[in-house]
Amino acid sequence: MGRDGKVVRMSHQTPTTHRPLTTALAEAAAMAGHAPSVHNSQPWRWRVLPDALELRMVRDSRLAATDPQGELVTLSCGAALHHARLALAAEGWATSVQRMPEPGDPDLLARLTEPRATGADPDAMRSVQCMQVRHTDRRPVSDEPVSDDSLSAIASAAGREGARLEILDRDQVLQLAASASHAATVEAEDSRLREELEYWTSRAGGTGLTPEVLPEQPAQTTVPGRDFGRPGTLPVGPGHDRAASYAVLYGDQDEPVDWLRAGEALSAAWLAATRLGVSMVPLSGVVEVPATRQTLRQLLSGLGHPYLGLRLGVADPAHAGPPHTPRLPREQVVDTSAVSGDAA
Repeated sequence: MGRDGKVVRMSHQTPTTHRPLTTALAEAAAMAGHAPSVHNSQPWRWRVLPDALELRMVRDSRLAATDPQGELVTLSCGAALHHARLALAAEGWATSVQRMPEPGDPDLLARLTEPRATGADPDAMRSVQCMQVRHTDRRPVSDEPVSDDSLSAIASAAGREGARLEILDRDQVLQLAASASHAATVEAEDSRLREELEYWTSRAGGTGLTPEVLPEQPAQTTVPGRDFGRPGTLPVGPGHDRAASYAVLYGDQDEPVDWLRAGEALSAAWLAATRLGVSMVPLSGVVEVPATRQTLRQLLSGLGHPYLGLRLGVADPAHAGPPHTPRLPREQVVDTSAVSGDAA
């Protein structure tokens, strides 16, 4: 979906030659920088090797209150991992994925190995184009509901990556709204959380949330979004999101590798939504507070562990999409020192 809210039409053009492997690995790592992350913290670092690509998590003390166990950071890195996999497939490289490859090194989250030259994947190419236009629009959506076919396609995309997407019925949405409201109250009373939000919403560098992407006033939504503690400059308009759908991303287990896979599933679902012209907004507050996370698990009838709440809707065509959040420069997130200059 482009900034005008319209469905993106993707080119079917495919490259005729391969770039050197190390160049493709470095470019895939750079493309992964478009992935969504908690507070736009971009907590990933990549190392390009002669025949592999490694993903490491960056633990930031300024997320200690929001994400003390590093779960949302791991989920964010999973989204970047999925982006990198797709970027390689678009270039015509198939790889094997080793998740948590070194038990003694928990910050080494994944290693892409055994690269094999294949034909460029047109579907992956379309997904790469979606990476570059995907954004988070926290304003109310239009009065047009998301079709059942689109919701099914988005849920299927998540399912192929090892997590599940439960579309909530009306009663469940009201429970989600109550949980989000309670989580917001708890977090508003936590001085450490307020300090963290202050940091991530006042950044002038390549991370954080700029005023241009934050609503100038609270939006009229069924499920309350996060209170960032300061108004942004993004005009909200008079709409309401009554036509929006809500979902919970969840899985069977609650280990670090499961949060990594959840991030891959989030990326797959979000890119599918972008292709279909569906706006997606993550609702992480409900999993940041232990009590409301437990409520979400009960909402799922105890069948799984919730990773994230999500709002899905058709963007209001009368409003251009918000600008993209800033991104760290490539040299800060992609280390090519282990390979020759062809990857630079």
